Amino acid sequence: MGITDQVMFDNYSLILNGQRIIIHSGEFHTFRLPVPSLWPDILQKVKAAGLNAVSVYTHMGLINPAPDVVDFNDFRALQPLYDAAKAAGIWIVLRPGPVCPSHIGQPPYIQGIIDETVPNQITQGGPVIAIQIDNEYSQNPITNAEYFVDLEAVYRDPSSGIVVPLTYNDPGQGRNFINGTGAVDLYGLDSYPQGFDCSNPTVWHPVTTNYHQYHADVNPSQPWYFPEFQGGSFDAWGPTAPGYAPCRVLTGPDFQSVFNMQLWASNAKLINYYMFFGGTSWGGLPFPGVYTSYDYGASLMESRELTTKYDEIKRQGLFLRSSLEFYKTDWIADSSTGLAASTNPDAFVTFLRNPDTQAGFYIVRQTDSTSTANITFKLNVTTASTSLQIPLATSSIALSGRESKMIVTSYAFGQSSRLVYSTAQVFFSGTIDGRDILFLHGANTQAHEVALTLTGSLNPRDEPSQVVFTQNVAGLGPGETLVSFLDGVEGLVTVWDSDTQLVLFADSETAATFWAPTIALPDSAGDPLANYWSLGTNDTVLVGGPYLVRNASIQGTTLALRGDLKNDVTLTVIAPRNISSITWNGVSVSGDFAGTQDTNASLPTIIGGFVGQLQTSSGLTGISVPNLEGWRFMDSLPEVGSGGTMMFDDSSWVVADNTTTNSPSKPLYGDGRVLYGCDYGFCENIVLWRGHFMATGAEKSVNLSINGGEAFAASVWLNDVFLNTSFGNSTNNHNNVGETDEKFIFPEGALVVGRDNVITIVQDNMGHDESGSTPDTTKSPRGVRGFQLNSGNFTTWKVQGKVGRYFNYPDKVRGVLNEGGLFGERQDWHLPGFDTSNWTTRDLIEGLPDSKAGVGFFVTTFNLTVTQGSDVPMSFTFEEPLGQPYRALLFVNGWMMGKRVGNLGPQSKFIVHEGILDYNGVNTVAVALWSMTPGVPVTPNLQLSIDNVYDGGVGGIVTNNPPWSNVGRV
Repeated sequence: MGITDQVMFDNYSLILNGQRIIIHSGEFHTFRLPVPSLWPDILQKVKAAGLNAVSVYTHMGLINPAPDVVDFNDFRALQPLYDAAKAAGIWIVLRPGPVCPSHIGQPPYIQGIIDETVPNQITQGGPVIAIQIDNEYSQNPITNAEYFVDLEAVYRDPSSGIVVPLTYNDPGQGRNFINGTGAVDLYGLDSYPQGFDCSNPTVWHPVTTNYHQYHADVNPSQPWYFPEFQGGSFDAWGPTAPGYAPCRVLTGPDFQSVFNMQLWASNAKLINYYMFFGGTSWGGLPFPGVYTSYDYGASLMESRELTTKYDEIKRQGLFLRSSLEFYKTDWIADSSTGLAASTNPDAFVTFLRNPDTQAGFYIVRQTDSTSTANITFKLNVTTASTSLQIPLATSSIALSGRESKMIVTSYAFGQSSRLVYSTAQVFFSGTIDGRDILFLHGANTQAHEVALTLTGSLNPRDEPSQVVFTQNVAGLGPGETLVSFLDGVEGLVTVWDSDTQLVLFADSETAATFWAPTIALPDSAGDPLANYWSLGTNDTVLVGGPYLVRNASIQGTTLALRGDLKNDVTLTVIAPRNISSITWNGVSVSGDFAGTQDTNASLPTIIGGFVGQLQTSSGLTGISVPNLEGWRFMDSLPEVGSGGTMMFDDSSWVVADNTTTNSPSKPLYGDGRVLYGCDYGFCENIVLWRGHFMATGAEKSVNLSINGGEAFAASVWLNDVFLNTSFGNSTNNHNNVGETDEKFIFPEGALVVGRDNVITIVQDNMGHDESGSTPDTTKSPRGVRGFQLNSGNFTTWKVQGKVGRYFNYPDKVRGVLNEGGLFGERQDWHLPGFDTSNWTTRDLIEGLPDSKAGVGFFVTTFNLTVTQGSDVPMSFTFEEPLGQPYRALLFVNGWMMGKRVGNLGPQSKFIVHEGILDYNGVNTVAVALWSMTPGVPVTPNLQLSIDNVYDGGVGGIVTNNPPWSNVGRV
């Protein structure tokens, strides 16, 4: 473990500041949402779902793009993340790796991470509780292990100040870094049981059944940790790629029910879902296997909107937050090891038990976890005092296809209550204003029951229909009541409302409309952990109805709620009895408080109950966006302009004359010169190559082998004559083509004999490949791997990518991956404020003049006026049919927020957030249109649309879109 007693662990769970804590976490990459003022929005939604942590990658390529270039400013900053996490009460597991091993001797990146993080560790009142050394890395060969040793030495240097545990994420059950050279403090396993093809989203792989045994074999003295568990799936390039909606089905609520609970059944207590919010791989962020959107089919959409997956995570999250006895459980047995619990072999049962309280947790799924059939069974359970076969009144427990259930026994709720068992699911348990609260839920097509001791003086209420109370039931003790919920229950039902207890039941969909925001204690001012559940506060309220409840606070007798509305809703609140007023986003809410009217029929409880109405602002109905029109056009390929390439001056370009390379993939043919973009500082985005040769008239063709990665493209010209385009390929990660080798024939008249002629290549790089089982796949060279004229040789090769390469790139805000080497990019045409008044008026949908092959920039501006106090997701969509041979780079206020590949797809819709868009000002949209086949109509039809309108939002969104400047441009 670490070297502080504030973060410890045993074989059960983490122990923070002496309190036993589970980690229920979601992955969030801040660099995929480059608007720091929106980060609180994500963290508030994480907290509202009942989660207590996020796992956060940092991006070395953005922060430390070159030796001694280290930048933690703007969206690369960590401090805004740390501040927002502390405000929300969210722990952070920081994941700075992968790290370039060559930097270990002089690690400016890691030192920067340390400097930013030391004052934000839990030991100093911050949110950081662990740091992952590196990700999915093998301990063999020994050089890998020694690399970990070097990294750990940097973090553990006495002068560094890092005291939290160092962790690791094993990409498979490889037993890496548990023991031996480079071993970490806390080992974890990642798992993606459904894989990454969403084409058949209803076809499942079965659950992994050996999680528990693997943990028992490899690290039983540590808590069982999953740093990455499947929270969605990426999607690939290609016309057969399904998009992210099917990914959200493949890993949907039923997957979460079965597969997340399979983790629980293995006794995992530290779980992180990758991704919880995927975001956008803008600019040069993507690797070749994904496109711009990194929505991932996650619980939060790329637009930051909630989904039905979010509902299921919240049902699970609030149960886990409520169930302290579950934080420490022994794995007793399951159906494969002799547990004779189910009367139906089609039901598979795992039994966990708290060794201190004897609370039991029976996790039930279908034996065939892929089955869509409905089954029923009875369950033999052991409580703290007896053995029972349940249910006792209803005929059986029902399990739908692809559903799991958590059936609890001897389960404590509140300060002094304990139920005997429940076949209904626990949504929330706890204490509000001294009363023990139990909120159960279940499918309204099934019957459920709970046995418990009901206490206190019952308050007057209408007898709930479809709820049956039975006393003196055989098998139950004196004073224990059996409560049965018949199928068909819809909405919220008050089961028991006394001065000591409140028991509620709802169908599962209704339960998901409730929230349990934490309430900081009145005397917590100055406590840095005041907003952290269990360490800072155990106070909460229940709030039903709104689309989102972000947070809550109590001042005197006023409960202040903040959140979002999608529609007008009924607001239901269960709060301390002294609350006499409620505000929603600062506005008083009128309604019925308990004890203030003659009838309490509409209230969930007459102690601290409230029912009122919330209405969306009338100002939201008038929000609109303009049509994108008034486009201005300019050719962006003067390198092949009319009059011949001899007219273009490339003297300032980099001479590509290296004869050696560190890449293990050497040139395939040529004259010994190496034309790999990374060797000259141009790894990503569009790179231009110019090969000069003196023509004799014998030159008839050129052979070029071009490597750009899966789904790339490269267009080739001789002087001002277009030759052809080499197309890479991907069909949903099949039939991949990342490198081409083609002969380009010179048309009659293209060659200028006796003068300098130029081959110009416009090449789109798709990012570096992922590492895999094949060594050095990440080092696949982007550039020209082979070049040869049929007669003669090239005299000079020149190369140009983004301005400034990795040391002197001028746009320090948007960073090193935002631009490529197109002439318009080099001249800042994509930035707000560039003067296009002397450009040609031409609609984007008209494409390039004369349907020629080439590159042109289209620029327009528009105004937005969006009501304050709202959250309005917007997107740009190319609405023309898929299949046109073009690529388009979408720049919004200077940020490259999309790469549209018209001939491959699948992405046509590009989410752009407020903060990139100025919601109350002028916005600039630039499209770099690359038409790749002459004579074929290219008609991009780009439209801006509003995806949804929410009353509320996180507020305070800051735009940071530096305008045009000619400084440093070529």
